[in-house]
Amino acid sequence: MSKIDESYVVKQYGENFSTYSIAKELDTYPKKIERILKKNGIKLRSRSEAQALAIKSGRAKHPTEGTERSDEQKLKISEGKANHWKNMSKEDREAVSQASKERWDNIPPEKKRQMLESAGRALRMTTIEGSKAEKSLKKNLETGGFEVVLHKKNLIQGKYEIDLFLPEINTIIEIDGPQHFKPIFGEMKLQKTIKQDAIKNGLLVAAGYCVIRVKYMCKHLSQSVERKLWALVSEEVGKIKDKFPPKGKRFIELEIDNE
Repeated sequence: MSKIDESYVVKQYGENFSTYSIAKELDTYPKKIERILKKNGIKLRSRSEAQALAIKSGRAKHPTEGTERSDEQKLKISEGKANHWKNMSKEDREAVSQASKERWDNIPPEKKRQMLESAGRALRMTTIEGSKAEKSLKKNLETGGFEVVLHKKNLIQGKYEIDLFLPEINTIIEIDGPQHFKPIFGEMKLQKTIKQDAIKNGLLVAAGYCVIRVKYMCKHLSQSVERKLWALVSEEVGKIKDKFPPKGKRFIELEIDNE
């Protein structure tokens, strides 16, 4: 076997060719290419980085491209992720959170600006169309025979908008994301939100409505979370339909997280 030109190996790797493709071209094996790169002070890409580059360049397809998972498979995946997080130690969770913070800190300012603008657009669309959790509940409630009004206005005095209104049973459902109980947009904004929520609750109950507030602590609406959310809300809605609560019992708080 002829001697391998190490400078050529470094050059090809720098142009985003994989160790496998370089080895194949030079009629050798990937581990030898890795040793040459390490010898020359080149940091090897992680498996996920290598896969992402291969997909981007068109040299490989995404592993799930062209495949469609069944609902059962999706549910198993979502439950598996939830259980993995649940079983992590406090130290491991903090390490994951710290790693996420470091990744954010390392993002260039312009990229951060674009990401924040995108997030802002998503929030505005959520205000108009409803969050995924709201849409999921609306669909399930309508399947259950309820009339559901999304983002109802003018039920009470003031510029208040209702997440979900069930006129048949005079019930309000509010889905509170983390901005309702965490200082995501600053402590002053949080205190203002808490005050507005309290006033809104009081006005609705005083007007004769039953209010269900869901403290929604999940980052994503996985199928597992969707099932838990529906189970919690449907139980309370069923009770209200059977017998409307007396005064003093028309404010119901629920909580859901990934665990």
